[in-house]
Amino acid sequence: MIPPRPSAPDAHPYLRAATAGVRHHARALNRDAPPDRGHLDTLHAHLTELHRLLDQLAEAARPPHPAAGRHLATAHTRLWQAATEIHAAFHLLPGQAGTETSACHPEQLPEGPPVLTICQRHLAAGHSIRRKTTPTDLRPHTTACVR
Repeated sequence: MIPPRPSAPDAHPYLRAATAGVRHHARALNRDAPPDRGHLDTLHAHLTELHRLLDQLAEAARPPHPAAGRHLATAHTRLWQAATEIHAAFHLLPGQAGTETSACHPEQLPEGPPVLTICQRHLAAGHSIRRKTTPTDLRPHTTACVR
């Protein structure tokens, strides 16, 4: 006899908790206040962990289900593009001293956390994505309107 599989809600409790946390934060966020660097650092951490999870799911799905693996790989790339935009926005917000820092230098020990952590995290995730994708795949998917 085959043992019953756990139901979907019980199969991934930590992922459900993380989703609930993001949902709660989105509801509680003050719509009038601009984002700060702390929020973007935390969101970037969440995106890079999802990026890693999608990478593992795509690798596992590819041999038995190639089409599903390709879709997951595409989602993996799009999530990387979202993390890249969050990282760029982070550097355009005022820093600790009230100055804008638009450059990322993970090798230089910038003004300290969270800049140091977001840049190093982004660099590490970048190495992972570049091993599995082509420059064409990484080209930003833009839908910006021209004013």
